[in-house]
Amino acid sequence: MSDGMRVRRWAGVWVGVCLAAAARAEEAAAPAVAALDVSGMSFRQAWSYGGWIMWVLAAISIFALAMVFYFIWSLRTGAVTPHELLSDVLARIRAGDLNEARRLSDRYPCPLSAVVLAALDCLRNVPNCDVTLLRGAVESEGVRQAEAIQGQTEFLLDVATIAPLLGLLGTVLGMLTAFGSVANDVASAKPVVLAGGVSKALVTTIFGLVVAIPCMAFYAWFRRRASRQISNLEAASAEVLTALIGMGAKGSERL
Repeated sequence: MSDGMRVRRWAGVWVGVCLAAAARAEEAAAPAVAALDVSGMSFRQAWSYGGWIMWVLAAISIFALAMVFYFIWSLRTGAVTPHELLSDVLARIRAGDLNEARRLSDRYPCPLSAVVLAALDCLRNVPNCDVTLLRGAVESEGVRQAEAIQGQTEFLLDVATIAPLLGLLGTVLGMLTAFGSVANDVASAKPVVLAGGVSKALVTTIFGLVVAIPCMAFYAWFRRRASRQISNLEAASAEVLTALIGMGAKGSERL
């Protein structure tokens, strides 16, 4: 027998062995897959295993979803520093019509209008209001509005922190129940029974992470979005302050 024929023969034997091994592995894996499908729990079963913790997680997930939609609406440029309002207020200030600038700010409440009203209140209520006092009033109100804008996003961070802890609490309570039943009945101390109890207990941790991970992702996104809006508010406040100082330099107001 030549070397070429010997190689082809051994190659054929090796291929046959590999195919037979693959068939055996498939036959051996079939019962495991079937058992996995049978032991897999539905959503309703997982909910019942979680108990009252699942209702708490559902409540805070609904709250987090509502906050996401609220932040999408409230962290817009049109909701923080509306361009039309800024243009109209600057035009009224440069024209010396502070009463109309106040009416515009009262008509469209937003962080920018709050800063404008703080500056106008300083001009109206503080005798001999100079540039330092006016700048301090604008900066103080700007800081307060910035903290309100940035601070509201912390709700999502709170949910992202609390949800895994609730899930862990449910898991601990579930494992305590599982091992407690085994301790009371030694005859039931079988690996299958313990594995089933532990798998049921882990349901709440899974749901807690499912709630927490998107909340953390949204928090990171809204935090950056809030930072951009705060920067826009600072720039708009600087424009309003410059307009008021310029108007005072012309002798229209006490500065």
